[in-house]
Amino acid sequence: MTNTEHSRAGVAPPKADTTTARRAALAGGVGTLIEYYDFAVYGFLAVIIAPLFFPSTSPGVSILATLAVFGVAYVARPLGGIFFGRLGDRKGRRHALVITVVCMGVACGILGLLPTHSSVGVLAPVLLVIIRLAQGFSAGGEIGGAATYIAESAPPNRRGFFGSFTPVGSTLGFAVAAAVVGLVALITTDEQMSSWGWRIPFLLALPLAFVCLRVRLKLEDSPEFEEMAAKNEVAKSPLSDVVKKQPWSVLRVVGIAIAMNGSGYIGLTYFSVYLINDLGFSKDSVYWTSAVAIALACATFPLSGMLTDRFGRKPVLLFGYVAYVIIALPVFMILGATSSILVVGVVYFVYMVLNGVVQVPAFPLFTELFPRAVRYTGVSLGFNIGTIAAGGTAPYVAAQLVESTGNAMSPAYWVMGVCVIGVATVLTIKETGHSKLPV
Repeated sequence: MTNTEHSRAGVAPPKADTTTARRAALAGGVGTLIEYYDFAVYGFLAVIIAPLFFPSTSPGVSILATLAVFGVAYVARPLGGIFFGRLGDRKGRRHALVITVVCMGVACGILGLLPTHSSVGVLAPVLLVIIRLAQGFSAGGEIGGAATYIAESAPPNRRGFFGSFTPVGSTLGFAVAAAVVGLVALITTDEQMSSWGWRIPFLLALPLAFVCLRVRLKLEDSPEFEEMAAKNEVAKSPLSDVVKKQPWSVLRVVGIAIAMNGSGYIGLTYFSVYLINDLGFSKDSVYWTSAVAIALACATFPLSGMLTDRFGRKPVLLFGYVAYVIIALPVFMILGATSSILVVGVVYFVYMVLNGVVQVPAFPLFTELFPRAVRYTGVSLGFNIGTIAAGGTAPYVAAQLVESTGNAMSPAYWVMGVCVIGVATVLTIKETGHSKLPV
């Protein structure tokens, strides 16, 4: 009997076990990887597409406009979170996660077909903004849904470990994006890359989305949702319920998301722009260094998951935030002083390992703050608001700080500031790592 059949028969569906958790972690992680690959390609191609969509006599102005459009996508994320959160809380986690990956793949493929400013003038950046909004809408429902699905499918004492596959997927998506962009840059000339090569990484999203769709269509829904559906406990209005009954939980997710994304996106997106545009490193070397450093860092994420299962969410999160405050300035000082791509790679790796330390405990913690009837909506709403505040804006703010102050170290103070917000937020939360998910 499948979970759905158990529900229809009025029998409680099977509880989460290691096999169920492994399947859920694989499907959630792979899907999130593909979603974030789609989303990240734009960031790695920012330097190339900037003059194609925002031509200017000043390269800095073109880059700022391109990074602003990167941030625009985040405006649609809360709307996507609300839409897919309602869908996931009412119709099932699996149902929503199937739709998100299709929407993102199609939007990314269309972006690869867009005409540039030289062909259609001002219509080109308008279309770019529209497609980025569609990507943001889709991404808004993905990561909260994946975190919810995995947490509800995992044994209580291993939610941190299996939950680590959500940030592994999202972060590895950036590594895959960097590798694909690097490979295309390697086999094309600069002129070819600017002419048509930049389109290839976007178009690859279509077959990747198809692969993920096949994986997710084979899944059953989480045991938690099936049990809730069997007992007719599905919320009629998840958004209204979570805002009225769980406002502090939403705000706590916002605070942690600000710290996690505000620090993480500096490494995931801004570093490549900074290294190429400001420090003069070659595009190829930066793309490959980013891919390797991020991929190697992702291999440490499950360890952070095991630590958070052993010691709790709060100690691991606080360690990560304090470590970021300590290393932020030295990271930018070393990057600005070195001409060695190997040194850059080591610094990048260390920075992204810490990103795992602050990401991995966060996702199971988010799910542990909400009852199951509004869990998808609550996680998605809080996470996406926090991501707007300090995720999509992070690379733009960093570039603007450097442009306006002339101080290449200034983004380090941004990292310190968002991590202080994270510390303050975590101190208001009771430890949830050793408890069952609230019903």
